[in-house]
Amino acid sequence: MSSNNTNGVTTLSIASIVAIVAAITSFTTNAVFGLVLAVIAIISGLLGVILALLPSRRGGIASIFAVIAGCVGIVVAVIKAILWLF
Repeated sequence: MSSNNTNGVTTLSIASIVAIVAAITSFTTNAVFGLVLAVIAIISGLLGVILALLPSRRGGIASIFAVIAGCVGIVVAVIKAILWLF
């Protein structure tokens, strides 16, 4: 069985969706969970970028945004942790 998309419609990859949700949620949680979500956003975003190279998938820009937001989320999580300590 082939899973080729023959109707010409491209779909957003699951990795892109997970990356965006994890990146946005990482800003609204505590420091530890925010750090975990930021790392998930980066990993899923990189996977989404790779999957976006397939002709039947889209979401490369969203995945790149999620990787950048994940990196910012790590910085925010570290700042939250430092503020929590003091």
